[in-house]
Amino acid sequence: MDSATILARLEAIIAARRAGDPDASYVARLNAKGIGKIAQKVGEEATEVVIAALTGTAQDLVGESADLLFHLLVLLGAREVPVQAVLDELQRREGTSGIAEKASRSS
Repeated sequence: MDSATILARLEAIIAARRAGDPDASYVARLNAKGIGKIAQKVGEEATEVVIAALTGTAQDLVGESADLLFHLLVLLGAREVPVQAVLDELQRREGTSGIAEKASRSS
């Protein structure tokens, strides 16, 4: 199974749970608290990835990265941005120098 399929399945699960009971679903609870709380959670998870990268084991980094990806998918869903849009953007950038790609956004 490829990564895009896993991301699409997880995106569908998150979408199905978004409007659920906040007492029964973590995704519903986050969404009930609003975009600000979801974005804050993404920031917290990103910080935990950095800490794991600097001081943790490889497995710590894997676990924290999975948490970050999950919360990013929750945020994308809350903003109604399909994960495919992000994958398409990565594909558009493929083969482009990171320096050149960043410079093209500065214009």
